[in-house]
Amino acid sequence: MNKAIIVSLQCETADLIETTAKNAGFLTTVVSGGNETRRLIRNNYNPDLIIINTPLSNEFGQELAEDCAVEISVPIILICSGDIADELTDRLADFGITVLSKPISREMLTENISYGNFAEIKESSEVLNRIDDIRLINRAKSVLMKYLKFTEPQAHRYIEKQAMNNRCTRRESAEKIINTYEK
Repeated sequence: MNKAIIVSLQCETADLIETTAKNAGFLTTVVSGGNETRRLIRNNYNPDLIIINTPLSNEFGQELAEDCAVEISVPIILICSGDIADELTDRLADFGITVLSKPISREMLTENISYGNFAEIKESSEVLNRIDDIRLINRAKSVLMKYLKFTEPQAHRYIEKQAMNNRCTRRESAEKIINTYEK
């Protein structure tokens, strides 16, 4: 059976999402915040779908969606207010995250939860390649922070500068950094 993590602070909306996901054949786990979700994923809970209903108890939810997209390759739905949905859609498109605006109907939710829609996203090599690039770059940042005591912004700038100076992609620059420090 497919598993879904539902991250929602609001009980009524969480109930609607949970019912709709169960009707689509998902075994659901409902949490109220980003920290709980990250803990589940770190403890090898591997969902087939993540639905985030913003705002959350300890953050808005956009960062959580990005973190989840980088950590595991599963379909993610972010539900937010209509006034920021277009902006978030543009920001999160590279991560393959679906953004839905409130108010949300049961029909719209059912359509977006249906597993068939996500099979295409999971198999999309372009989205998966972007996510892999982000993972590798984040790993290189961690290496720089560990060995050279850079801050995260310094590590990010260093990777970009190395890519420009060496006329290569950020991914190639990140690979060189990882190979240099983690032999």
